[in-house]
Amino acid sequence: MEQEVIDAELVLPVHLSFKKIQMYEKFPKGQSRGRHWKHLKQIIQAENYQNYPADEPNYVNIESPPSMHPNKKICDITGYEAPYHDPRTKLRYANTEVFKQIRSLPNEYVQSYLALRNAAVVLR
Repeated sequence: MEQEVIDAELVLPVHLSFKKIQMYEKFPKGQSRGRHWKHLKQIIQAENYQNYPADEPNYVNIESPPSMHPNKKICDITGYEAPYHDPRTKLRYANTEVFKQIRSLPNEYVQSYLALRNAAVVLR
């Protein structure tokens, strides 16, 4: 009789599907709890990029042909995407608050912002 009871216990699952599984049961100590992201150095070592041809673009050889898409216009003040530009100062801006700041800037600050973008123009 005891042998039958022991065999029956081996057939039953450790946890029942309708019960919540505790985290320590699901992930024993030392195991990853989620997605593991690789660093660039790990990707390079894993992929053996030294075996690839030198003219093919990859993580090591970043030189690639220029993009076919136009450059994004960035706000000169905030760094956000700028759908607008001020016709008087030629600065790009993202929203009305930035536009108010641009209009209140002195001319030398406007020139310095334009110089950062390599679009320096002498304003009248």
